Amino acid sequence: MQDFSTSPKEIIASFWRNRSLIKSLVQREIIGRYRGSVFGILWSLFNPILMLTVYTFVFSIVFRAKWSTGSDSKIEFALVLFAGLIIFNLFAESISRSSSLILNNVNYVKKVVFPLEILPWINLGAATFHFAISLGVWLLTYFLFYGLPYLTVFLLPLIIIPFLLLILGLTYFLSALGVYLRDISQLIGLIITIMLFMSPIFYPISSLPVEFHGVFMLNPLTPIIEMTRNILYFGHAPKYDLLMMYYFFSILVLWIGFVWFQKTRKGFSDVL
Repeated sequence: MQDFSTSPKEIIASFWRNRSLIKSLVQREIIGRYRGSVFGILWSLFNPILMLTVYTFVFSIVFRAKWSTGSDSKIEFALVLFAGLIIFNLFAESISRSSSLILNNVNYVKKVVFPLEILPWINLGAATFHFAISLGVWLLTYFLFYGLPYLTVFLLPLIIIPFLLLILGLTYFLSALGVYLRDISQLIGLIITIMLFMSPIFYPISSLPVEFHGVFMLNPLTPIIEMTRNILYFGHAPKYDLLMMYYFFSILVLWIGFVWFQKTRKGFSDVL
């Protein structure tokens, strides 16, 4: 039986070897989701705008929620909320599809010689495309109402890169686990719903009692949402010591997830 490399270098090496294939499959994945619909790929633009409108109405008008600035501006509330929401959506879209990633591509496992380790990259690439669309909507809205954003916006890639690595690592782990444990998809859906409200998306973490700050910081979404919101809307640079810790944690999760995937992929064809 073939042995698959678990070296951290193989993660990057496999991506580089198959970069053209990944690019074409990401494009096919994005286009395939909207094939047959009237508006096609424009739904990737409509969806975040509609979601932003609904959440803003519910929380700023129905529940009369305010941000820590104390402003009554609905535009400010929408932008601050959306900055956190686009981070959550990137995570949710990738992770919600991860457990069925191998199950939905059985033909790649059984019938052809295919580098299965690139499937998480394809999943992440499609989610990142939708993230970029949502970010574009955010930047355009900010520009229309407030002008040019803060220069700290250029620091966003420094924050998003470790977040993408974390998502990739979790996808490797969950996609392999989903082959052997089909119930995991139900659990993932529940966890994502819980994380939506246990992450500082609709409220700042500073609004919570101090004794809960440490618990909320254990949520991997919390530091990324807080840093993204700070650099996009408030113009504050990220806490670099926290960011470096996040890089270390993300790389560790990526490697563990990759090792698990490579070790368990030998049995995929037997189970499927």
